[in-house]
Amino acid sequence: MLRAVSERVKRSRTNEPPYARYAFLNPYNLSLLVGAWVLAAATGHWWIGVCSLAAEGIWMLFAPDSKVLRALWFDKIWAASQRSDEEDRLNQKFAQLSPYDQQRALLLRQQKQRILQLAADNPSLTVDLMREELAKIDSLLEDFLDLAAVCARCEAHVQSFDLNALDASQQLYRQRIASYKPTDQRRGVAEKNLEVLTQRRKRYEDLLRSLETARGQMDLMENTFRLLSDEIVTMADPSELGARLEELRVGVAAIRETTAEPGDAYDDLEEIEEDPPAKAKRR
Repeated sequence: MLRAVSERVKRSRTNEPPYARYAFLNPYNLSLLVGAWVLAAATGHWWIGVCSLAAEGIWMLFAPDSKVLRALWFDKIWAASQRSDEEDRLNQKFAQLSPYDQQRALLLRQQKQRILQLAADNPSLTVDLMREELAKIDSLLEDFLDLAAVCARCEAHVQSFDLNALDASQQLYRQRIASYKPTDQRRGVAEKNLEVLTQRRKRYEDLLRSLETARGQMDLMENTFRLLSDEIVTMADPSELGARLEELRVGVAAIRETTAEPGDAYDDLEEIEEDPPAKAKRR
């Protein structure tokens, strides 16, 4: 999840509309430029091609910075591109979820559409006042997908633990430590193995707590969206909606802060579990 956060920050910093590319690489500009040179070649009047290059230079000098062109043309292209990229990214995350979580995500998206419709039908909530709050809803939908993906990975990892074998191994090494003399090298190896096994047991418990926290936050998001649908009919101040959504964002941020801590259970899912004795040999 930490990587998902950094990707969003990176997109927000680097995503600037490529106005110069829009000004040059569009069918109208390219057609005029190529057409001028074809006409020049066909008629032998090369001054037509030269003039087209001069006109192109003036166009590229002023068009990318034109506020009128940006508002009427370039920004619309950029917005459509962003929507398409956003949809593709969400679809990729959606495909990684279990069928159960996919169904939950679809229902949450439907709930979002209901909130938008109810907000549009409420005369007290104008589009301008709601724009910032509605943007939070889109962000929370992506947060839900991120949490569901983390939960899926966490649950798969938890299932790989054999607690009976782990507990039996711990007991075995405790007995060996008790039976070996302090100067016996076998005791040192047994102590290292017991330490690794104890860490694995603690990691299992950390995973369960992290999983329960993430699942609880997902439930909270669903319940809050339903509550908003109930309340928004009579809501007069869009800040009420914003406050509810901000609470959800704070909750998700708290989970992300946990995942950012060193040795966090989510981050360790990136590593394949190693055999405990192999770890002990490196100590």
